[in-house]
Amino acid sequence: MAAPTKIWQRRVLELFETGLPQRVFTRQQLSGVRTTYEERLEMPRSLTTPKFVHFLEQAGQLQEEQISQDGLNPSDDAHAYRPYTRYVWGDASPLEVALSLRARSYLSHASAVFLHGLTMQLPKTVYVNQEQSPKPPPSGGLTQQSIDRAFHNAPRFTNYVFTYRGTRLVLLNGKNSGDLEVSDMVDAKGHALRTTKLERTLIDITVRPAYAGGIFDVSEAFRSAAERVSVPTLVATLAKLDFVYPYHQALGFYLERAGIPRARLKRLAALGIEHNFYLGNQMPNPQYDAEWRIYYPEGLWDGVRA
Repeated sequence: MAAPTKIWQRRVLELFETGLPQRVFTRQQLSGVRTTYEERLEMPRSLTTPKFVHFLEQAGQLQEEQISQDGLNPSDDAHAYRPYTRYVWGDASPLEVALSLRARSYLSHASAVFLHGLTMQLPKTVYVNQEQSPKPPPSGGLTQQSIDRAFHNAPRFTNYVFTYRGTRLVLLNGKNSGDLEVSDMVDAKGHALRTTKLERTLIDITVRPAYAGGIFDVSEAFRSAAERVSVPTLVATLAKLDFVYPYHQALGFYLERAGIPRARLKRLAALGIEHNFYLGNQMPNPQYDAEWRIYYPEGLWDGVRA
């Protein structure tokens, strides 16, 4: 298609370049854009949605993308998920694409670690969470035997994983929290990305270290966050999340080893240290911290107690 010569064509391209808050669309959303701006931009009434999409693909930077499940054996129909079709404008990032796949989702774990500047590693995997519906709390009390049994087993991983232009998109279904401590962050190019705030991110990667590169990477994230983290906000957020396991012990361990004086961690210690706990599952030759009653991997950076 030749360069746009009609006024409406130039206006539409300008709208997609600078006038819309998103750069990844479903076909239904593109139809909505056409309907919303049809009169304002003086589009011809004969411009149907298929023609509108075709124009954006030929004269603009719109590309149709099929986002398929990652690593699926074609014969394994039992775990096959239908691919997503998205229309991507320009250089929209895999983070934006991942957020477009499910309603009210937000970036979490390693992706949030990256957005908060806690790592210099460019993400090759994007983690995006959509919360489950509220569920009743589990029944029964916590025992040392139940903790030991759970953390001696392998960690669970989702198989709800897709690929977009070489980047893995991991779609998580996390515990319902009412989107606690979730807000928009602006990336380096000025685009808003819905993600967990700093303290919520630190809690999430403590609970699921495998979604943040593992325990060693989690430890590095805590060290990078030490000067910015608010312990009162961390404690308040943890209380609202209401986990069964004593993750406050792991948080206290990480924070103290990151250089935060124990005097600032009194609120975490005050939650009680009644059981031995673990930083992760199936750790080989774990070491033991007697004050936080935490098992941690051999060779983990220990830091200096304040």
